[in-house]
Amino acid sequence: MPSELPAPVPLERVVVALGGELRGNMGLAVRRLAALADADETSVAFVAHPRYRARLQSSRAGAVIVAPELADVALQRPDPPPGGWAAWIVADPYAQFAALTRWWRAHVQPRPAPVGVHPTAWVAPGARVHPTARLGPFAVVEDGAVVEEDAELGAHAVVQARAHVGAGTRLGPHVVLGYDCRIGARGLVHGGTVIGADGFGFAPVPLPGGEGRRWEKIEQLGAVRIGDDVEIGANCCIDRGALGDTVLEDGVKLDNLIQIGHNVHVGRHTAMAGCVGVAGSARIGAFCTLGGGAIVLGHLELADHVHISAASVVMRSILQPGQYSGIFPIDDNRAWEKNAATLRQLHALRERLKALERRTTP
Repeated sequence: MPSELPAPVPLERVVVALGGELRGNMGLAVRRLAALADADETSVAFVAHPRYRARLQSSRAGAVIVAPELADVALQRPDPPPGGWAAWIVADPYAQFAALTRWWRAHVQPRPAPVGVHPTAWVAPGARVHPTARLGPFAVVEDGAVVEEDAELGAHAVVQARAHVGAGTRLGPHVVLGYDCRIGARGLVHGGTVIGADGFGFAPVPLPGGEGRRWEKIEQLGAVRIGDDVEIGANCCIDRGALGDTVLEDGVKLDNLIQIGHNVHVGRHTAMAGCVGVAGSARIGAFCTLGGGAIVLGHLELADHVHISAASVVMRSILQPGQYSGIFPIDDNRAWEKNAATLRQLHALRERLKALERRTTP
């Protein structure tokens, strides 16, 4: 399985590489990353919150990444294996687990493609591809495009004319980076995503006789600008701007199947879960989160540190930080929860009101 190393590795070596304190079984060798419930004595698991104390006590994970207050619980679990349990103690177990997954992937993922251009790839004479870049089978780099050092293009990826791929950025299979678009350094774009498709722009033109209208295309003349350290999931669509550019700032994270409309601006380190849709010219602040299936209507603004619950529809600008929810008109999260609780009682209240009317009607 992908979370399993080819051979056991001394846990102490990993702790030295990533930091933290190791207590308990100092000679433990580990082979798997696993959830608490699925772990065995060769596994590393983690506990991100004290509310999982009971699960920790029953886990068979050989080593558990924990905060200091749970170290004794991790070490004193019943029925220890030979050598005992191990506790990897850090201030932030979740962040440490994230670092461990990156270390793990570097040791189990397939070797990267060799440096250079696959024989079936095509590079236009006017393109510039750094000698350390990797171009997979049937990748295309068009005239005037730039692919910087250590970048990678997967099979059938296309970098159109004058587009720019930053250093260390990886475009997965079948990714399209449209003409004049650019993505910064250390990015990751998963397969099937299209960056720089035309935005949805059409002008209504009356048909002869007044029976209706047809749609005349408005050419989309802007581009897409993406900062550094951005990750974009599979099969996303990020439309180019109509006049100015669509912008994703540094550190933005997008899940799969997300639509970003033309001229949208997404602030740094904002994250969106799957199937989010952001309509044209909306401005999303920095450090925001949007839950799965959330919708932001066009031309609206979200301030920094705004958090939208899953499946909510944002129908007005939100200018104050906070948590917001609702498919009926969005509101402050606490107010929405009160209204939702009242709504659930509406039928009972109706029946009580009808009974009261029957008693009081002459």
